[in-house]
Amino acid sequence: MRKVESRSAGARAHLARAAGILGAAFLFASLSGWQGETREPLAKITGYDSSADLADPVQELAKDVARGRVHLSYDSKTGYLLSVLKHLNAPVSSKALVFSKTSEQIDLIGPKTPRAIYIADDVYVGFVQGSKHLEFAAADPKKGAVFYTLSQEPSERPKFERATNCIRCHISPKTFDVPGFLVRSVKASPEGQPLSQITQFVSGHSSPMNERWGGWYVTGTMEGDVHLGNSFLTDFRHPEAFDPKPGSRVTDLHDRFDATKYASPHSDVVALLVLDHSVKMHDLIAHAAYETMFAQADRKAARESGGKLKDWSGQRIGAAADLLVSYMLFRDEAPLKGQVKGTSGFAEEFEKLGPRDRKGRSLREFDLKRRLFRYPCSYLIYSASFDGLPNEVKEAVWARLRRGLGQGRGAYGHMSAQDREAVLEILLDTKPDFRRWVARHRPESD
Repeated sequence: MRKVESRSAGARAHLARAAGILGAAFLFASLSGWQGETREPLAKITGYDSSADLADPVQELAKDVARGRVHLSYDSKTGYLLSVLKHLNAPVSSKALVFSKTSEQIDLIGPKTPRAIYIADDVYVGFVQGSKHLEFAAADPKKGAVFYTLSQEPSERPKFERATNCIRCHISPKTFDVPGFLVRSVKASPEGQPLSQITQFVSGHSSPMNERWGGWYVTGTMEGDVHLGNSFLTDFRHPEAFDPKPGSRVTDLHDRFDATKYASPHSDVVALLVLDHSVKMHDLIAHAAYETMFAQADRKAARESGGKLKDWSGQRIGAAADLLVSYMLFRDEAPLKGQVKGTSGFAEEFEKLGPRDRKGRSLREFDLKRRLFRYPCSYLIYSASFDGLPNEVKEAVWARLRRGLGQGRGAYGHMSAQDREAVLEILLDTKPDFRRWVARHRPESD
């Protein structure tokens, strides 16, 4: 295959900027004027632009820094990165690297200077070499995806800035039309320019491995499977000739770029699997919260006008709960074809976080042979974003979760009786509000 050289530098730059909409990670633009098909403007109903009632991890850290309760340390290599990762409980081992030019800072990102993304339960942190700021995308219990930056200039009390101009690329049918997160997969040139989108790929754990991580670096091994990471498209006229096999066996990236400029030399395959799962889980949590707010707004409008409540108003909460619980229980998860091993120690760190039930079991335990987790229920059920769901939709979630784990019928029939029993026991031991809900409801009323 021959390298593409026919495009001018200006044309290639234009293509890269246009392809930024495709996004391999978190993308940036504007919320102004967005309106759902049948809904009032998002900002009017939810006050998305307001920071008054935010309660995401970055907002909480920003308050602590501003009040002098937390001091962020600065170093000449990565600025405030290591300090904020520590305070946000985002392990360095969670790092994933994206080299395609598909975010706001395309002039700074490429195969020699990939963008690093670190993950915690309710926050994603972005680090770009030479950038003037760190990037943050946090899951807020009421508003979904919220974005911030932090200047990389040393300061006595560094200030986090809310980036309300980030949201346009993070609100679309791919995020269920609410502020959310997305991961994309593209075939990129050796310069990092996205040349061919993997149109079948969707954020989440349902896409097969051979559609994932185009435009990303990946370290680790996957027995019996291939992915699109670590590879470049050298002939955009024939994207079907793209060969992913050599890139699927990479465990060391030192020959790709100067890894010493990063906090870690890895882009761990297990961390990427968790990232794929978490972004859609966060989106479905936000979707459930917004659907409840929209339904409540419908009811209020009907009361105030003396009109009849639309039939579909109350149904949207149940539909959102169905989607959330089905995903939470890993319905339609793409199976693994053999042993998966990372390189950074992320899997070991992640599993230690718990919580664990009386038998020592945890939803954070990995399987990494047939599927991602040993017990198929999302660990994000313990997250603050999930806990912040409105009571009405949380009640609907508990009812569906209890019914699915008890009977395994319909949408939850993909789970074995053994898996359902284990997940139910773990949740009853480790999720007090679910245990209280179960205690209040007899089986026949679930």
